[in-house]
Amino acid sequence: MTAGFVADSSVGVAWVVPSQATEASNRLRDDIEFGTPFTVPGLWFFEVANTLLLLTRRGKISDKESSLARRHLSHLGAVVDEEGSRLAFGEISELAEKHALSVYDAVYLELSMRKGLPLASRDAALNKAAKASGIKTLV
Repeated sequence: MTAGFVADSSVGVAWVVPSQATEASNRLRDDIEFGTPFTVPGLWFFEVANTLLLLTRRGKISDKESSLARRHLSHLGAVVDEEGSRLAFGEISELAEKHALSVYDAVYLELSMRKGLPLASRDAALNKAAKASGIKTLV
């Protein structure tokens, strides 16, 4: 078992919406089910829930699929980092500016950097910023 990784919302959605899944995201989900921890900021839950809601509203997934997805995600046992929100006006905003990211995406980058964990994201700009910051990417 590895020390774990930081997962952003795009990967969380990929774990429960087959049309969003990749081989790499499926492998990470399997790793979690075998005990590999994953760390997320508190923001992760809101972002994933909102994406599932939008996919439902757009007819991409059914209400039942959305409900099952939320239930499955709630049982994965994410390690929630509460420290990041206190860094929003400092380090996180600075990373967002430096790498032309949204503050929301910079939350995941800062968390990976602070915890020394690889980042799992399907977002190209976030992965580029992670690599430029010396962070290993998994997707």
